[in-house]
Amino acid sequence: MEEFEMDRDLVTFSDDDGNEFELEIVDYFDYEGEAYAVMIDTELPEDEEETAEAYLFRIVENGDFDEFVPVDEDKLETIAAYYDTLPDECDDEDCCACDCECKHE
Repeated sequence: MEEFEMDRDLVTFSDDDGNEFELEIVDYFDYEGEAYAVMIDTELPEDEEETAEAYLFRIVENGDFDEFVPVDEDKLETIAAYYDTLPDECDDEDCCACDCECKHE
């Protein structure tokens, strides 16, 4: 069977030493009027993706492109806790009777 990879939303960053690395955007959300992205390391084996450390970035519009800014340390815990309370999205449109695209327990 032929395997294919779905389009992934990847962002390339550079560390302080100029080394480049990629993070994959796995989710977007809004908090207090600002947009955020949740990212994971692209170099992880597939079986470790569920337990991967997530990185939060605030999305700032900068002209014609978006800039990903690390969340301030003093806000990180609050924003991460908020994100953890958001409902999971449905994988198919029939999973929710109210059509709100959420998962109901």
